[in-house]
Amino acid sequence: MVRINYKKHRKAVERFYTDRCTVYRYKKRKKPGSGKTIQELVTFIENQPCRISQKALGTNGQTDAQNNIAYETKLFIAPEVEIKQGDMLEVTRGRITKNGWDPVEETRKYHSGEPFPYPTHQEISIQRKEWA
Repeated sequence: MVRINYKKHRKAVERFYTDRCTVYRYKKRKKPGSGKTIQELVTFIENQPCRISQKALGTNGQTDAQNNIAYETKLFIAPEVEIKQGDMLEVTRGRITKNGWDPVEETRKYHSGEPFPYPTHQEISIQRKEWA
């Protein structure tokens, strides 16, 4: 029986992690003075190495007033990172240089789908929906 060396495979997958991800999640808290419970967006994970890959071509929702952008992307990230469906993500594209990590593009915002875990990584469908 052949055993798979997941540690070796994970190391190979993580060589492609040239992007960085910050995860935001809503958390309940009591509003001071009122006693009401409110939802507050908080930073859950910051600057986590990852990789994004376009899953499908974007659709163009051009109208007279605006151009809606909607396309689907996949996020590849370490399997122990806790990302839940509905989390808000900010991903900055980058590259690894001899001097460290270098951002090469703007940061974009996404909403996460349900994670699909593997022993070496997890894949998460993320959607970007913004106006151009």
